[in-house]
Amino acid sequence: MTYVVNEKCIKCKYTDCVEVCPVDCFKEGPNMLIIDPEECIDCGVCEPECPIGAIEADSASDIKWIELNKEYSKKWPSIMEKKNPMPKAKEYEDEEKKFDKYFKE
Repeated sequence: MTYVVNEKCIKCKYTDCVEVCPVDCFKEGPNMLIIDPEECIDCGVCEPECPIGAIEADSASDIKWIELNKEYSKKWPSIMEKKNPMPKAKEYEDEEKKFDKYFKE
């Protein structure tokens, strides 16, 4: 089991999770983060750190998010330190269906 970042992260990009990750498995895209499944050691320390619940075990996630994390872990650069969230992140926290509206490669 690994962990994945889901749709809730889009347009928010809180990086509290990055700060606690012992193996630096997070990758940063234009408006969200993902977890590299090859680097994730399944420790789970990142999951409770996300203030909006955008991290979940792959066993609890939709296959779409498992595949998306896997695909973009090969394309996006690593992020190894906490940064400010996206502008107006609070406004997007509870929005649904963000992938179709806002996802950026």
